[in-house]
Amino acid sequence: QVQLVESGGGLVQAGGSLRLSCAASGRTFSNKVMAWFRQALGKEREFVSAINWGGGNTYYADSVKGRFTISRNIATNTVYLQMSNLNADDTAVYYCATARPDSDYLRRGASAINYWGKGTLVTVSS
Repeated sequence: QVQLVESGGGLVQAGGSLRLSCAASGRTFSNKVMAWFRQALGKEREFVSAINWGGGNTYYADSVKGRFTISRNIATNTVYLQMSNLNADDTAVYYCATARPDSDYLRRGASAINYWGKGTLVTVSS
């Protein structure tokens, strides 16, 4: 059984930074995509960023490009999301997720996800 456990959320002032972590366990992820989604209050869950576990290719939503950086540590099965220059629109619950590379996840979004973590709350105060 796959387990994804997020950590690192919290309260930060606008313009500040946070680093989220996702500890993955339960199976090999070498042929998977690891992704971050977020869901703000009253809104749909949206794609934020993804990384191919094997090749390291990265993808970002336009809203976070240039401010967020996704990375992974293969030795510890951990995925990170470094978030900088945060603003109020970044306030949301952030979820770690896995998908198959052939799932067309960039187009399908949340419907392509195999497994979800429980999420970590990020609150940006203005």
